[in-house]
Amino acid sequence: MITITEPAKAKIADVLAEENNPKMRLRMYVQGGGCSGMSYGFTLDDKQNEDDFEIPAGESSVLVDSMSLQYVSGAEIDYVDDLQGSRFSIKNPQAQTTCGCGSSFNPY
Repeated sequence: MITITEPAKAKIADVLAEENNPKMRLRMYVQGGGCSGMSYGFTLDDKQNEDDFEIPAGESSVLVDSMSLQYVSGAEIDYVDDLQGSRFSIKNPQAQTTCGCGSSFNPY
């Protein structure tokens, strides 16, 4: 489904610990826009919807709605800290093209 690397699991744990809410989880979604057609997004959410998939991430989990999952199935979520800054990075085998910064993609 989706793989979450150890650096990403550690960052997710850090972010969620700051929230001090045991129900809080990271939500990953895909939306239209970005320079390649579709873009990835992340937000914090304390509610799980009926169509959400729960991806284990250490002691927490990442929520992905069913519509977004069709575009990121098989992807890897990593957390990188390099010259471009600190960020979650997505390696998506379904992306036919991506933008230079890696935050948007085209699945067609």
